[in-house]
Amino acid sequence: MQSEMDRLFGGTFGRLPQAAETTEWAPAIDVTAENGGMVIRAELPGVKREDVDVSVHNGVLAISGEHKEETEQKTAGYLVRERRYGSFRRSMTLPEGVDADEIKASFEDGVLEVKIPGSAPAVEELPKKIELE
Repeated sequence: MQSEMDRLFGGTFGRLPQAAETTEWAPAIDVTAENGGMVIRAELPGVKREDVDVSVHNGVLAISGEHKEETEQKTAGYLVRERRYGSFRRSMTLPEGVDADEIKASFEDGVLEVKIPGSAPAVEELPKKIELE
């Protein structure tokens, strides 16, 4: 019975996602060292500036917000309207000594950029191989 219903609705509306197939959305984040500090860039396509929150608490930087998407498609006399809403949160521990008052954030064209001056981690040595005796 279920497969017959899937076939019927699939032919009319296209394939509908099953509950087990839905996944939570998490933005892609890049962390780079620039000018003695760190720059964090998060891709937030379709997210509005007012739906993004950046905060620092106890040495942890948190990027959170809401992702809202609404689509509408008219085909063969049918109207298919989909709405997707969900929240996201990404967090990372900052290096010791970061001054939270110096952190700056900007948002443009769906990309959030957080600049953390003076926070670039020290360059670590490459692993040294120890020969067995």
